[in-house]
Amino acid sequence: MSMQDTPEDRQPGETQSVPLPGSERAPAPGVRATFGPVDPSRRIEATVILRRREEMADVPSAALSRDELASRYGASAADLDLAVGTFANLGLDVVESDAASRRIRLAGTVEQMSNIFGTSLDELTSRSPDGTAVTHRHRTGGLQLPAALDGVVVAVLGLDDRPQARAQFRAIPLAAASTSYTPPQLGKIYNFPKGTDGTGQTVAILELGGGYGQQDLDAYFQELGIATPSITAVGVDGGANQPGQDPAGADGEVLLDIEVVGALAPKANIVVYFAPNTDAGFLDAIVAASHANPAPAAISISWGQSEDAWTAQARSAFDQAMADAAALGVTVTAAAGDNGSADGATDSKDHADFPASSPHVLACGGTRLQADAATGVISAETVWNDGPNSATGGGYSDVFPVPSWQSGISGHAKHKKAGRGVPDVSGVADPQTGYQVRVDGKDMVIGGTSAVAPLWAALVARLAQATNRRFGLIQPLLYQNGTQPASGFHDITSGSNGSYHAGTGWDPCTGLGSPDGSALLALLEAKP
Repeated sequence: MSMQDTPEDRQPGETQSVPLPGSERAPAPGVRATFGPVDPSRRIEATVILRRREEMADVPSAALSRDELASRYGASAADLDLAVGTFANLGLDVVESDAASRRIRLAGTVEQMSNIFGTSLDELTSRSPDGTAVTHRHRTGGLQLPAALDGVVVAVLGLDDRPQARAQFRAIPLAAASTSYTPPQLGKIYNFPKGTDGTGQTVAILELGGGYGQQDLDAYFQELGIATPSITAVGVDGGANQPGQDPAGADGEVLLDIEVVGALAPKANIVVYFAPNTDAGFLDAIVAASHANPAPAAISISWGQSEDAWTAQARSAFDQAMADAAALGVTVTAAAGDNGSADGATDSKDHADFPASSPHVLACGGTRLQADAATGVISAETVWNDGPNSATGGGYSDVFPVPSWQSGISGHAKHKKAGRGVPDVSGVADPQTGYQVRVDGKDMVIGGTSAVAPLWAALVARLAQATNRRFGLIQPLLYQNGTQPASGFHDITSGSNGSYHAGTGWDPCTGLGSPDGSALLALLEAKP
């Protein structure tokens, strides 16, 4: 139904529609085969996001309860009732509705969804973000909404279920690594606070594929001399722990994340959320993790995709979900990307990776590390760059402005950029100086900024344990009003990720630097 339709043009029972801003979707890249329209009788689900009852100008300094979040920044009862009633009257099933996260989960046939949201869904095979071929539902252009929901609904996700993100990791055989470290060795090198082990804390890990086997975990932690941590798998939107016996695939990501967190915060409760690799599945996993009871100290995300490969509505919905997480006292760590300053794009332009580029996420970049594992002494740490397809992401957002806590850093002026700078922090990510892990029965070395997100999530859990506080949006504490180089960090001053070079203080390759955990603890203890 177009905006130009008049009442005389509409058939009985039809609903006037209006465009949904930001819903425009570009064609999927690398289409290899098309199969025509999706079966109109097939049942599918979609996630709808409603507007806030009040905008969140700044993340509250004190963590909110879920009820407080709902009453201040959730969906109003009137909006929720209107949306639920409208969709139900149009024949859709309301699977779930929640005021705190402002979400409604809808189910219906392809025909119903297509008619209500003004789109057509085809089935085709295209190139996924990791380069493999995948068959999925596909739409292009913008969506429509029932006119009654104009301004009330701000996003509709999941109609097109193309893979949204790629795992940010690089795996190599153990023997091929020139240097490698166990996570406990990195805890010593990065001076994680003594007397902490994550006791009393929960760390959530988000996965969009793959799985883990208990035998791998038991063998790995036994080799390290650590009791296997408490690990729980939670399925979201039909996702599940499904190990694929593919060490070079998603299993590598899953095992890497769990083993890094488990070895560095062995007494924390680790909850692994498995969701479909779609914009809706990814968002629903973030919400499930951040709204859990008890809320985690940190959520580790090792999946992402160039900012421009997301719809505007999805970026906004994700950013707001991560603002909600911060308001709930949850620190979200995310990998900054493994494809240099271009982030794997082929348009000869630089791109930041999302969700790392959200200002409500602690973006984690990568280094190459030379250190004495026995003494913990670092001899050299530089920007990770083994080439354009194996280098830390970093740069400037094209969609998110400079946050207040980044306003005092020098890099933006140097590069004449007006966007949020990525990353915030870093850690070892070069697979040539990577992490010793066990995946599908094989010992191997994995690098990539995927490893840095769980490393920082574990550190946040230990800092939370030591201070008995929740940090939520931790960046204002870390940036220290633009002081450079920042205390609490090893400043990385050598190397580049393509277009950008490291330098004193914050830079768009390694952020503020790699952590000195005990110094960070002293810094945080001195802050109110």
